[in-house]
Amino acid sequence: MTAIAGLDHRIAAARVVVLDPAGRPLDSASVAVEQVRHAFGFGNIGFDFVEWIGGPPETVGGSASEVFGGLIPPDPESLAESWLQLFNMVTLPFYWRGFEPVRGRPETARMRRTAEWFASRGVTVKGHPLLWHTLAPEWLLDEDEHSVETVIRERIRREVTEFAGVVDVWDAINEAVILPVFTAEDNAVTRLARRKGQIATVKMAFDEARAANPAVRLVLNDFDLSASYERLIEECLDAGIRIDALGVQTHMHQGYRGEEQIGEILERFSRFGLPLQLTETTLLSGALMPSHIVDLNDYQVDSWPSTAEGEARQADEIVRHYRNVVAHPAVESLTYWGITDHGAWLGAPSGLVRADGSPKPAYEALRALIREEWWYAPTHMTTDADGAIAISGFAGRYRITTSQGSVEIDLHPGHSDTVVETGR
Repeated sequence: MTAIAGLDHRIAAARVVVLDPAGRPLDSASVAVEQVRHAFGFGNIGFDFVEWIGGPPETVGGSASEVFGGLIPPDPESLAESWLQLFNMVTLPFYWRGFEPVRGRPETARMRRTAEWFASRGVTVKGHPLLWHTLAPEWLLDEDEHSVETVIRERIRREVTEFAGVVDVWDAINEAVILPVFTAEDNAVTRLARRKGQIATVKMAFDEARAANPAVRLVLNDFDLSASYERLIEECLDAGIRIDALGVQTHMHQGYRGEEQIGEILERFSRFGLPLQLTETTLLSGALMPSHIVDLNDYQVDSWPSTAEGEARQADEIVRHYRNVVAHPAVESLTYWGITDHGAWLGAPSGLVRADGSPKPAYEALRALIREEWWYAPTHMTTDADGAIAISGFAGRYRITTSQGSVEIDLHPGHSDTVVETGR
């Protein structure tokens, strides 16, 4: 393929020399080349699959179902196949209230089964989140102001340690901008932040996670994309907190924000020189939420159906949004928040497939973008006298196959020379 306008920074151009098992260049050899994975993180949540893959909650009487979805979608095997056709990065729910509804009885086994299922299929697994004031366990309120910090530190260390090697990317702390002034419900995390300080609380989460797994990648994630988040980032960096990526939430239940507004957001946060992750993106295929709603959680309706008109709009907007985001060089991943309308957040028609599992136009439009236009089509070519072939395609993992065997290589953006050996 040739470089696509505006996406040169995503393209890998490589001269690959193919050797036989004896280390000799394969002259005039037939070579099959196919892409098997994107380097860019095309993500979605895996909440819909926890109960199907991991099994039902082990803690009877807990509240795991309210944050894990609790319901297996119709035909989960088919839904999983649709999921895997598009996405290479999954976000799994580690909301503390659901993960450990009863103190000392975390849902580690079922979540690990789910994480390993995705990882075994080449999917990068991200945990969300290690610390958040919302959905903190109710039993944490029984701790005094000093012991609550100890319990939080233990929770962070436990999860990062238990899942190391399977989950090595985490939202270290979620929505810290509002943390010290959060009043929607009493919770021990906000109490701690008021006593300890906002930046010190963020630092605690990052430090504990990194001590548990030095190889971990940690994200600071927020929905507040105002100057307040920029100030928080500046103060965290000034305090010596090592942030690996900045999470930017873009739920668009009130309508697509447009290329210009999203571009302005990406520009503002790219100034920190850190990779950006668009961690939570939604676009609706039905009626839009009224613009006067400030907290999206306040909007309640009995029925929120997907419509033909809304589905056409969603398909157009999702292609525009993905083109806009992938074109920005600072962005390393974009996670869509839900594949199906079944059990979707707030009951909104935000999925890429309908509640019955049938694909919406948005799913097909996104598949055409990710797996056709931005995908290296399987190609057969012949090596030159030096045993070399030339590959130009979206950065990612490629499989090189000759009569001697196959090997997979990672091609990075830019130009490179690579030597591979098949048949060993």
